[in-house]
Amino acid sequence: MSGGFSTGTLTAAEAVRAERARILSELLDDLGDLADTAVTTMRAEIPAYAAQDASFHSDVRDQVVQHYRSKLAVLFEDRTVTLDDIAFTRRAAMRRARAGVALADYINAFRVGQQVFWEAVIERAGRSFAGHDAALSLAAPLMRYCDFASTHAANAYMEFQQYAAAEAVRESRDLLETFLAGGTPARGRQIAAAQAHGLWPETSTPMLVVIAVLLPQTPGACAAAVPTGPDRGADARHAACAAIARTWGNGTRTLSVVRHSEIVALPVLGPGGDPEELCDRLQAVRENLLSEEIVLAMGVSTVIDGTARIPQAYQEARAVLEFLPEEGGVAALPRITPFQYLALRADDTARHLVDPRITSLLAEDRARGGVLTATIRAFAAADLNLRTAAERLQIHPNTAQYRLRRIRERTGRNLRRINDLVDLLVAISLHDSLPPDTNSGRRRLATATDDRHAGRAYGRFHEPR
Repeated sequence: MSGGFSTGTLTAAEAVRAERARILSELLDDLGDLADTAVTTMRAEIPAYAAQDASFHSDVRDQVVQHYRSKLAVLFEDRTVTLDDIAFTRRAAMRRARAGVALADYINAFRVGQQVFWEAVIERAGRSFAGHDAALSLAAPLMRYCDFASTHAANAYMEFQQYAAAEAVRESRDLLETFLAGGTPARGRQIAAAQAHGLWPETSTPMLVVIAVLLPQTPGACAAAVPTGPDRGADARHAACAAIARTWGNGTRTLSVVRHSEIVALPVLGPGGDPEELCDRLQAVRENLLSEEIVLAMGVSTVIDGTARIPQAYQEARAVLEFLPEEGGVAALPRITPFQYLALRADDTARHLVDPRITSLLAEDRARGGVLTATIRAFAAADLNLRTAAERLQIHPNTAQYRLRRIRERTGRNLRRINDLVDLLVAISLHDSLPPDTNSGRRRLATATDDRHAGRAYGRFHEPR
């Protein structure tokens, strides 16, 4: 009796092993059809895969076949999967990353492949108890294979992405250094990078140079938005660099590079591009970064035609940063006139040349709200038309006439005489370049009292808000 019991037990185990071998053999025979089903299912369930071309799908099929063969080899030999079994995965992961497939879609494809394989196992198990037990015996090793393979595939994918990102950053940095040295890109990758950013050396493309410098956080500000510690500055600079890179308006991404302690960007305007519109976007970028406790001082060069003048524009953008106050802002040369620039660059000698009567009037006027200064600017902007100036100031012409008379009495200057008007405008610009506290050596940017009128005529920088 005992012998019969033993024989029955061995027969059952052998039956399960036989069923398992049969299932695996049938799967091996149908490997091509299984791979076709897997690829078809991936295309149906993963839009990113459906959007790819025939060569991509062929490559995916080859990978599915290799995985199924490796999986069957592990199951036939009843052993644990090793890295040698899935060595082909790394290069496939690199190809998926290079094709622009998202990591989530790539891992989802593993899930689909596993699902198709498992459903094929269940189908071939049939209705017998031995077939069911054989299928169950395959479940755990199949899960281990899928987890092992998908984990290493994901790691390979991320490694390649990090490498590609580092290569892109390095290429962008090298391209910028080439331009700053007055050269032109000669290597294939540099040429491709230049073209991708709209920087065609052989054409006269309107563009600017932007320099941004990270400033210390304002006292009492919450620092939770950006990392603290030694890497905080680097993290903030890279975040600002990425934000500036998105300020394109001509269909190409702006070349923006972290260079030592500064950010250098080369935005291209393109035909008919408006530099003031670009300055508005840069101002918006700066203000948005303030919400992340990232404070920038930004200098913007004049518009240049072509990459050959990038070194000169770079020096302009660096020099104009000195016009900004300690809390930063955007100092944009396209927003000011040569007249204002000269005033901002003036030294104390130029201020000493101003008639003391004018200096006294401007100081008193600033303390009282600047109505006389606004009147002078509006009168100049209206081409010496008193009625037009009064309309822009929203005052009665008699009031405007009274103000001109007061200015003449206090300064001895007649605003209807060009030389006298120029004297007053120069004095105003020199006065505006000083902070309210004249004992401070830090210059401030000019702010017209009446933005709506004088600001458009004489241009100005954006002050930080």
